[in-house]
Amino acid sequence: MHFDPDNPVVALCAAGMAVEGDREQARALFERAWSIRRDDYEASIAAHFLARHQPTIAETLAWNEHALRHATTVSDGRTVEFLPSLYLNVGDSYLAVGRLADAATAAELADANLAVLPAGGYRDFVERGIRGLAERIAAAERDAAKTPND
Repeated sequence: MHFDPDNPVVALCAAGMAVEGDREQARALFERAWSIRRDDYEASIAAHFLARHQPTIAETLAWNEHALRHATTVSDGRTVEFLPSLYLNVGDSYLAVGRLADAATAAELADANLAVLPAGGYRDFVERGIRGLAERIAAAERDAAKTPND
């Protein structure tokens, strides 16, 4: 994936990642990136990072959905390599709020979009995340299917 370091949203998000140990400072940089976004591409980037710094599961889900919605709106291919990770993040959020069917669909879409990533460390990382999500969904489905007498 190529990110233009001269893009102001990318620069702010990179600065935020550099200080993620200070959640407040990182979040302020990601919020600034969101406030200056100019298009869906930039919105998808800023929303992705904002999702990582929300105080509630519901807010994290909302920002993950924003990131995915904006990324899928970009028609020139700049976000195609984001999609596996964005679907993974949305799936994790759905699982966290108990929306198992939505989580399973997101995991399937993450897996279906994985082929766009070149072989290597990042793809391996995302693929492990997708597998882990699928395993957690399966475990949650098994738990949901149990009756009190099991």
